[in-house]
Amino acid sequence: MEFNITEGQVGTRPPVVKPDARVLEFLGEEGMRQLISDHYDLLKQSNIRGLFPPSEEGFQLAKKHSADFFIQICGGTRHFDQSRGKPMMAARHAPFAITQEARRVWLESYIMILKPLDMPENLKESFWNYLDVFSIWMMNTTDLD
Repeated sequence: MEFNITEGQVGTRPPVVKPDARVLEFLGEEGMRQLISDHYDLLKQSNIRGLFPPSEEGFQLAKKHSADFFIQICGGTRHFDQSRGKPMMAARHAPFAITQEARRVWLESYIMILKPLDMPENLKESFWNYLDVFSIWMMNTTDLD
């Protein structure tokens, strides 16, 4: 499959479709947590590592919150709501400068995780399409030229 990154504009909220619930059925909660953990481990080595907690404890908690969100968004247990309240992800990300470049790095890191994943292509595509559009919502700062 092609992992295309849609051009996005700061402040836009294009319609987003939740991933197919079979993504979570395929991965299971532990598999989803591992996918998110692997993604975060790549981000920790990237040029956007400064957007994540510097302490190991904080970094592990960020992984947990992200996994809870994705489990919930894929139709699983509402761990995120139970531990943190309504997601309101754009507001939660507002304190961090999320540029088009940061979004690109975030998405490219997901590509590295998803490409070799032994998951049916239609499920990868469903998850990817969500990530691609959802990430546009998170951008809140224009790239500096």
